[in-house]
Amino acid sequence: MNYNRTIPEVFVEASTQFADQKAFTCMGRTLTFADVDRLSAHFAAYLQNHTGLQPGDRVAVQLPNVLQYPVVLFGIIRAGLVVVNTNPLYTAREVKHQLNDSGAKAMVVFANIASTAAEVIAETAVEQVIVTQIGDLHTPLKGGLLNFAVKYIKKMVPDFAFHNQISFKEALKRGRNSQFRPVSRKPEDVAVLQYTGGTTGVAKGAMLTHRNLVANMLQVDAHLGEFYTASEGTVVAPLPLYHIYAFTLHCMFLFSKGLCSLLIPNPRDLAGFIKTLQKERVDGFVGINTLFNGLCANPELAKVDFSHLKTTSSGGMALTSEAARQWKQITGCDVSEGYGMTETSPVVSANKPDAIQQGTIGTPVPETEVKVIDESGQALPAGQPGELCVRGPQVMKGYWQRPEATAEVLDEEGWLKTGDMAVIQADGYMKIVDRKKDMIIVSGFNVYPNEVEDVATTHPGILEAGAIGVPDGKSGEAVKLFAVKTDANLTEKDVREFCKQNLTGYKVPKFVEFLDELPKSNVGKILRKDLKVLEAKNRETKEATAA
Repeated sequence: MNYNRTIPEVFVEASTQFADQKAFTCMGRTLTFADVDRLSAHFAAYLQNHTGLQPGDRVAVQLPNVLQYPVVLFGIIRAGLVVVNTNPLYTAREVKHQLNDSGAKAMVVFANIASTAAEVIAETAVEQVIVTQIGDLHTPLKGGLLNFAVKYIKKMVPDFAFHNQISFKEALKRGRNSQFRPVSRKPEDVAVLQYTGGTTGVAKGAMLTHRNLVANMLQVDAHLGEFYTASEGTVVAPLPLYHIYAFTLHCMFLFSKGLCSLLIPNPRDLAGFIKTLQKERVDGFVGINTLFNGLCANPELAKVDFSHLKTTSSGGMALTSEAARQWKQITGCDVSEGYGMTETSPVVSANKPDAIQQGTIGTPVPETEVKVIDESGQALPAGQPGELCVRGPQVMKGYWQRPEATAEVLDEEGWLKTGDMAVIQADGYMKIVDRKKDMIIVSGFNVYPNEVEDVATTHPGILEAGAIGVPDGKSGEAVKLFAVKTDANLTEKDVREFCKQNLTGYKVPKFVEFLDELPKSNVGKILRKDLKVLEAKNRETKEATAA
């Protein structure tokens, strides 16, 4: 496999080979590969000729799954710039941190959420903001009606203003009248800064190079490609493209094979989601456990024609046997679970659809080395649990401007410590048995206790706090906050409302419990493991009482 290629090289090859094929469909509108090629070139030309951006500069992208996303993505990369994927659900505090940490000089933002970034944009280095509305890439009539309805009838666009803003449509117009100049980039150059907490701490930018992402695309193709017929079929894309799992699968792997991705802007609207599925031929599906649960609980799903569905992939969080069973019962398709992380671009392993072992994360993709180690760093034999380590061409370059954090997880020989405890079976299949770190996974999203605790303790009525993950039937895990309060009148609701102002929804504690004091080590560190023991005892007591 030739990893020494860049994303623009892969893009041009696919756009030329599959020019007339459908590339992305959303809300009844389809862009062909030729359309994406043309529009992304216009956007790249705008960036090159009408901003002060230079190759290597960072551009933040804060968009849901709409047609503008792939156009913006490929436009930025073709202009020699670096994509900084930004969660549309972020609060102003989180947006500010990511913009400042990445040093982004430009930002593309969805109008519905632009008011959040507008609160903090003056405190960042962003020089240009491009604002897009829901209907911008639809036909003029439909697009105009969509934009009007969303803004004035549904009132889904809060007021905002940037001193340096331009509309996406105007940017495309200016780019169309300018010259696009292909930019030479090296495989080892950074293509995407993908933010993550890593295995601990504050959000850091994983530097994913062109080589990392092209390598993972080719690895997935070698591992799973035989189950996807080139240039035939549509794969449903409900997971956010700003998340590395969907990004690599839809914008790299499936795009390179000439397949169409059906973009779902709001998968939480299950009724609307299912109506969309009823209108389209579905050949593949990419999801996570909570989404499978939600869809299967809706009786309308059974009315969808799944006769063409050949593959269903699951990642981002553990797949439960019940979710897999229900999905197979309704759709007739088994779910193939895989494993990865932001730092590995992301795919490390996956179950092949014709050789699934439920409860495992499958076997490593080609040219990926894995091992498990004990506390002293010694490799363990098959069948023994230890920390999973990964080495391969998809492993990140490091964390952006954080050499010490990089050194904590990536050694000189290229081995990445994942922070996950795993068992490698004798047959090569792997199982994740636990997480070494305290990270909480809510509906596939990483939540880091440090961040939740830091926000909670800024409340004047809270002395100290400790956050842990607790089982949750809907989201896999939920955040529970233990707190010591100094204000006797402070309620659990008060704490949750305060956190909502400063944290993305999935990070907000679902449960709050007040204690007189938190368990600590002899140096004063809050012991989350003791909080987990306390929570387990509380659950046992409740279950015994209920029985």
